Amino acid sequence: MDPADQENDWFEKNVQAHEPALRSYLRSHFPTLSDVDDVIQESYRRLIRTLKEKKIGYPKAYLFATARNAALDLFRQKRIISLEDIPYSERSSVLDERPGVAESVNHDEELQLLGEAIESLPARCRQVLKLRKIMGLSHEEIAARLGISKATVATQIHIGVCRCADFMEARGVRRGSNHGF
Repeated sequence: MDPADQENDWFEKNVQAHEPALRSYLRSHFPTLSDVDDVIQESYRRLIRTLKEKKIGYPKAYLFATARNAALDLFRQKRIISLEDIPYSERSSVLDERPGVAESVNHDEELQLLGEAIESLPARCRQVLKLRKIMGLSHEEIAARLGISKATVATQIHIGVCRCADFMEARGVRRGSNHGF
């Protein structure tokens, strides 16, 4: 079989086969994302670029992590916009006093605080926690990637979650808020 055909077969089987699940993931985790197709194409581009340099051991996990990062990059690029870029109808909704507005602002503040909590962790603990909670890697994948035991992975995750919960509680966020921790 021609090497190009082998690459295409690999890509179809290990990457494109996950596109429906990836679309669903992006829509559920980034509901305001209007450019799902662009994020998927950017994810494919990044994955192919990485494949030219090294082998990807867990293509599905890599694809989802890459798509997540591409979506976040897109939001970062759009974060800095002027008031003139926002239609008047959207600007007026800022003053909306329905009950959902306060909860939404509170939720955003808690997520920002959670980010600070994660960044305050020791380096190894932070690395393991991000690989598990943000990139969605399994304990086995994390252990293999970092060259540590699965028991160490579990311990670091437990320590990280407890420290993040303590960090949040010390700043007035009660335990049980739903942030995936």
